[in-house]
Amino acid sequence: MTATAPGRTDRHYLMCEPVHYTVSYEINPWMDKTRFTDAELAVRQWRTLRDTYLDLGHTVETIDPIPGLPDMVYAANGATMVDGIVYSARFRYAERAPEGPAYQKWFADRGYVTHTAAQVNEGEGDLLTVGNLILAGTGFRTERAAHAEAQELFGRPVVSLELMDPHYYHLDTALAVLSSTPSDPQIAYYPPAFSQGSQAVLRQLFPDAVIATERDAQALGLNAVSDGANVVVAPGAVDLADALRERGYTPIPVDTSELLKGGGGAKCCTLEIRPETRTDVRPA
Repeated sequence: MTATAPGRTDRHYLMCEPVHYTVSYEINPWMDKTRFTDAELAVRQWRTLRDTYLDLGHTVETIDPIPGLPDMVYAANGATMVDGIVYSARFRYAERAPEGPAYQKWFADRGYVTHTAAQVNEGEGDLLTVGNLILAGTGFRTERAAHAEAQELFGRPVVSLELMDPHYYHLDTALAVLSSTPSDPQIAYYPPAFSQGSQAVLRQLFPDAVIATERDAQALGLNAVSDGANVVVAPGAVDLADALRERGYTPIPVDTSELLKGGGGAKCCTLEIRPETRTDVRPA
């Protein structure tokens, strides 16, 4: 039996306007510092993405961009928040290292409980909440030791997944959470991005998952944002959009092509703020 869209829930997002956006270094295969980047176009595309969330009835907050941190627009990498607890990012590359403390301070200044990471991790880029699980990517950025750290912090099972293709260097470039409802969690993913063992794990956990095509993956279509009914997706992910419609989701194409030059799409720009929903989870 094929799973269908379970229904929309209100979401709360944190974003960062790309006023300082450029590609001035290369830390993933999408980046080419010799290629022109248009910061004004990036801002316009980002504002369209933000306004799409607002039009859908979601809450969007923003963090002030910091000069010299062009990748700060990729807010999802800045932290992971589950059950009201914030696990700070600790970036692998020095160019992005200051982003972790900046995002952690934003949360702390607003009264959220934060935990300073001891292990290298890149936030929701590699830690995705799906039902009662956390799917955790490794292989390029986030270390396996961070998976154990997150499990102890959040008190949820963490499933490690090995990424094999440097174009899909974060989990959220190869896998999208469509529904995080515990009774009916649903995902879409691109199998060739994962090791054989991780593909087997995903098949066991999500036998009804949407399987993305190579065309979807190359458009960074899996870097998508779902509220359980509507899925904000790259316009080039046409196969994925068709598959989502078949499952009862409404795909909403939003062009983030300028931000793709840095290796990010809608999800990279969107950090979800998840309030406390359990009483048995406390920070370490």
